[in-house]
Amino acid sequence: QVQLVESGGGLVQPGGSLRLSCAASGFTFSLYAMSWYRQAPGKKRELVAGIASGDGSTNYADSVKGRFTISRDNAENTVYLQMDSLKREDTAVYYCNARRTMQEVWGQGTQVTVSS
Repeated sequence: QVQLVESGGGLVQPGGSLRLSCAASGFTFSLYAMSWYRQAPGKKRELVAGIASGDGSTNYADSVKGRFTISRDNAENTVYLQMDSLKREDTAVYYCNARRTMQEVWGQGTQVTVSS
């Protein structure tokens, strides 16, 4: 069964940190580009960060550059999103995405709330 399962979300104060994990199963993880997206209430889903399958090159939304870090462990079939210096505007449901040519898989999402 092709599946992505996110974990690590929760409530954190502004300036705090969280680490999201996304565990993949049912497909050859190392061949897929992995990304994190987020969707805040009333807003469109947006790309937060991505990491390539081959050379592991990364890209980030301008709003998170310097604060978030995406990484992958192909041996563990897992992609991570380290989020530091969190801001209230980072509050959203965060989704994991796997993509390879015409194939795409989405996780169910994990809620991140930044509030004092």
